[in-house]
Amino acid sequence: MAITASQVKELREKTNAGMMDCKKALVETDGDMDAAEELLRKKGIAKAGKKVDRVASEGLVGAAISADGKTGVLVEVGCETDFVAKNDNFRSFADEVTKLALDSDDADGNVESFLATQHPNGDSLADVVKAKITELGENILIKRVARFQTGENGLLASYIHMAGRVGVLVELQADAVVVLDHDDVKSAAKDITLHVAAASPQGLSRDDVDAELVEKERAILADSDDVKSKPEQIQGKIVDGKMSKFYSQICLLEQAFVKDPDTTVGKLVEATGKSAGGELKVSRFIRFAVGEA
Repeated sequence: MAITASQVKELREKTNAGMMDCKKALVETDGDMDAAEELLRKKGIAKAGKKVDRVASEGLVGAAISADGKTGVLVEVGCETDFVAKNDNFRSFADEVTKLALDSDDADGNVESFLATQHPNGDSLADVVKAKITELGENILIKRVARFQTGENGLLASYIHMAGRVGVLVELQADAVVVLDHDDVKSAAKDITLHVAAASPQGLSRDDVDAELVEKERAILADSDDVKSKPEQIQGKIVDGKMSKFYSQICLLEQAFVKDPDTTVGKLVEATGKSAGGELKVSRFIRFAVGEA
């Protein structure tokens, strides 16, 4: 008998199984909804729905850059235990999801849109995730996704640290394409991804730091014994000096470069641009660490 889309939808809502699994079960049971549901339960496919509320604090971060170097993605795929995170099946799935993000215009930071992306097997990515939950016996989540696209004068670099627990994606911009072809620029781009992984900056520059955080930090410093013990007329300058140190700890361009603490990342970028015969800047970056809020 012909199976209708409404029947498939109804069974899917009851079992949380993938659309293709629901259709196969209905075909196998001649459209008998109860029998199809029972069949899915026997196969274990209908169990995924019971696992989706469990905490997925472990997992992997994946990164990929297109062959032309102009599109890059960063994806965090979560699971419940470190045991599964190290499982080859899960790691292959995380790679699969990362490659799908690279080819999907929906992988622009919106996880819900990305989950609606069609998987090569014909199901939505959301359905494929549910099937993987059943297969691995743990809750699996696509937790975050970021996708950078750059132009002719842009360069993307990525880095995966600690066997997939930290991932970084960085975009550099030059004033001429020839600058990007310089070996020093390519080397600096990789070094900056390593730095971001290690130093975990909160923003590119002072303009990126949350105003509320800045106000709170200034208030704490102004009320500190170290500042209040100084003459009132110089307290403001002391706070300004301490705020500069605060920025140097959290702003990428002001942080001491991990490979050479005598220079900053900003100065490294400037010097690299000059050695390549042009101007260079970091336009944006993103860092994912497994399990962070």
